[in-house]
Amino acid sequence: MSDPRATLPALTSLLQLPEVEAAIPTVGHAPMVEALREVLAEVRDAVVSGSAVPAPHRLAEEAIARVESWTGRGLRPVINATGVLLHTNLGRAPLSEAAIAALAAAAGPTDLELDLATGDRGGRGATAQRALARLTGADAALVVNNGAAALVLALMAIGKDREVVISRGELVEIGGSFRLPDIMETAGCRLREIGTTNRTHLEDYRRALDDNTGAILRVHPSNYRIDGFVHRPTTAEIAGVARAARLPFIDDIGSGLLRADPAAPDEPVAAEAIVQGADLVVFSGDKLLGGPQAGILVGDAELIERCRRAPLARALRLDKLRMAALEATVAAYERDATGELPVWAMARTDPATLRGRAESLAAHTGGHAVETEAVLGGGSAPGGRLPSWGVQLPGSPDALAHRLRTGDPAVVVRIVDGRVVLDLRSVPATRDDALAAAVAAARSDADTDTDTGTDTGTDTDPGTDT
Repeated sequence: MSDPRATLPALTSLLQLPEVEAAIPTVGHAPMVEALREVLAEVRDAVVSGSAVPAPHRLAEEAIARVESWTGRGLRPVINATGVLLHTNLGRAPLSEAAIAALAAAAGPTDLELDLATGDRGGRGATAQRALARLTGADAALVVNNGAAALVLALMAIGKDREVVISRGELVEIGGSFRLPDIMETAGCRLREIGTTNRTHLEDYRRALDDNTGAILRVHPSNYRIDGFVHRPTTAEIAGVARAARLPFIDDIGSGLLRADPAAPDEPVAAEAIVQGADLVVFSGDKLLGGPQAGILVGDAELIERCRRAPLARALRLDKLRMAALEATVAAYERDATGELPVWAMARTDPATLRGRAESLAAHTGGHAVETEAVLGGGSAPGGRLPSWGVQLPGSPDALAHRLRTGDPAVVVRIVDGRVVLDLRSVPATRDDALAAAVAAARSDADTDTDTGTDTGTDTDPGTDT
């Protein structure tokens, strides 16, 4: 009996089909070859199991459809209707209009490392770093790629080959299964754990210090919260112990809160950490700061300079596009114009305004307005809730959520009690019309869906920042 695979067309002959030749200028030769090889491999397995051999034009159609789908795998704009304002999977903080304009302007040649007045080489990031020092009251500042990078750099520059003291209650795991002990090991530090998960006292710090100690580290548990029988020394108390021992105190506050705000009452403020005696404060740029991904170090000038001169600093430095966006972001703080930053505009929106938008959107989508709870997300203010309003939509929740995610524009929602809910606190008002159109398009394809109204098991709490 002959092998049915022998009747499959060769890759070369498929590449010569008119429809394939017509598609190559648009999708590229190499991607088309890869798609055809994938299709042929799948068909070989299928025909061995008894399936019929498809006609060559069918194989070409499948390969063309596949390679065209690949062109859509790049970053796509998304309407975030989850109620998570800083959604990690959606890129955390949306940028302000000023930051977007600055990013676009920086796409061409810039004075990134050139002093235009003298013609000499200038300092990268000097504008943003001076502004961050002013805003926090620190002696100096340094900007690198992200928050984890800032912490690694600080530990390597200050505590390498020495012990770094940290409470057991702060040995956190951040996104992507990265654990703080692993980060400290990568930086060349030896971990010195003190206290317990829920209670660490000032005396624990004092007893741990000796000639092998390189620094004291405190990490704000920004993605979880322990309540009940707990104790944690204040920033000023730990700073006092470090100062008495003549050791640097590194305070990783995580979220990047520059100004106290009722929306994040339990988050530490960078300027307050400096005032209370932290020698080096580490935080992120794309969380509550409201800017692009960045890791920021502020504090003692000598320690900042040690970080700046560390060989790793060059590998972790910020590119010109994000530097431009960060400059525009911190400029909003210096103008007392934080309302320009989308994360704070969303966090401060009056629930009554959200209710009006929800009722209007519900009228245009066939849903109904519902009270919801939003969260800051992004590893900030765990457990905190922001009163919000949204639109609950009828229909099979999984199918409708899938159509919304794969539509144009893509809309990411959450499912509550077996229904799709569009939480408007995380949606700019300027996107309401686009959101209504996306819902109309998704629901127009729903004729075959069965509206069971049952919970499908995909209920996503707004506090789940996945």
